[in-house]
Amino acid sequence: MTLAKKIVLLLMAAGMVLAVLLESVSAQEMKHDMGAMSAQSPSTDGYKAAMDKMHTDMTALEYSGNADVDFARGMIPHHQAAIDMAKIELANGKDPEMRKLAEAVIAAQEAEIKQMQDWLAARPVK
Repeated sequence: MTLAKKIVLLLMAAGMVLAVLLESVSAQEMKHDMGAMSAQSPSTDGYKAAMDKMHTDMTALEYSGNADVDFARGMIPHHQAAIDMAKIELANGKDPEMRKLAEAVIAAQEAEIKQMQDWLAARPVK
């Protein structure tokens, strides 16, 4: 192989490495910019707050050792988070299908929370 061919191949390889590095940096900057944009979204802030509240409430549960009771106790904050997220959708979302789904989620989850609360009230843990 001639020296000229070696130089051309070396330059091509260097160009490919440079292109990969630039693409990587560009993708990271875009990801960072998208993260900054989403952090400024009222809906994103609301969804994060709803999830944080759910996790706090679920980890604060006092377990009884009764699978049925613990299931109901754990599902109540889980369902409440779904309601909270659906309300954020109604406050911020534009898509009619998602808004209709959010309304259905609220109705279903509220009914299930009531059912679990009533079930728990009728079965006090000893």
